[in-house]
Amino acid sequence: MLIDLKLNGKAVMVIGGGAEATRKIQGFLDSGAKIWVISRDFSSEIQKLGEEKRVALLKTGIKDAQVFVDNLSPKPHVLLAATNNSALNLEMVKAAKHYGCMVYAVDNPEVSDFILPAVAHVGAVKIAVSTGGKSPAMAHVLRERVEKLITPQDLLAIQLQEKARAALKGKVVDQKERSKILYEILNNENIKKALSEGKTAEAEEIAIQLLEKGANEK
Repeated sequence: MLIDLKLNGKAVMVIGGGAEATRKIQGFLDSGAKIWVISRDFSSEIQKLGEEKRVALLKTGIKDAQVFVDNLSPKPHVLLAATNNSALNLEMVKAAKHYGCMVYAVDNPEVSDFILPAVAHVGAVKIAVSTGGKSPAMAHVLRERVEKLITPQDLLAIQLQEKARAALKGKVVDQKERSKILYEILNNENIKKALSEGKTAEAEEIAIQLLEKGANEK
């Protein structure tokens, strides 16, 4: 089961500043979470994110995981243990679990509360690809393939659907009827052609005609 957590305003703490931590942070950057990265050293990518104020950096080592977590106030909503020290990762997630934090250890899926899939992110589209932890490398390969399948026309169609949905809510009460009209707009060949040519105004005009026709029939 893949679930997209709502983390807006929540604290996400990443322990570790290397390549693995860098990859895991990417999945949280657009979530609205407040991301803290704790490590003795940081990759150039994480350092740049810190300079851009997209994450907060704390340069320090952790000798005692329990003491470190005990002293955190407030406690993070999510804690990711992404160091190259398996023993420290395990102690970090154990300590954080004691306080009800959701936890993830990069090298220990058995103690993790969730799996981080590879996410294809193109415009407003997000598609998660997971191998259930069996092969993160293959998940990334598949993610790259999926990203290539999403076209500019698809992204324009999403924008058009968003506008159409908003307009329909005030005109058609029944959800099933709204869905029917939206699919008519989505599958209309003239709209598809206009979007493929980048003629968004023309596509919107046709969509409005279909929308008005559908609303008047109800």
